[in-house]
Amino acid sequence: MADDSVLTIGAVAKRTGLSVHALRFYERQGLLIGPIKRSVGGRRHYAESDVEWLLICVKLRESGMPLSDLQRFAELARQGPGNEAERLQLLDTHNKRVEAQIQALEECRALIAWKVDVYADHLDRGTATGLWDPTPADSAHTSTIRRATP
Repeated sequence: MADDSVLTIGAVAKRTGLSVHALRFYERQGLLIGPIKRSVGGRRHYAESDVEWLLICVKLRESGMPLSDLQRFAELARQGPGNEAERLQLLDTHNKRVEAQIQALEECRALIAWKVDVYADHLDRGTATGLWDPTPADSAHTSTIRRATP
């Protein structure tokens, strides 16, 4: 089912969370699936399919996909069927990067939770004055600190 509704750049900005400036940037960088139609006066007219694609782009960028990879992914999508293996490779590589980021953040969160517990315990016992204990009490957190410290 084709949707012939026309969306202004402002409406698309609201729907995607991108600024008008960012939408123009995405267009200049070749991140859209197709050319954006224009009115006689030169105003951009977006379709629902443009919004759907932009929402994918937003999530890929939020998850840290490099602009060059996103440009390649858009280029492949514009080419149509026949390059699914390359699209899959791009997404699989990015997924592995995201998994590594999640693992690193989990380690950071564990360290922060441990440190929150240390300070809460000292405050509960009234022993927090002058507290500075940069070394964890157990080796599990020590290994986390060593991996996280350059």
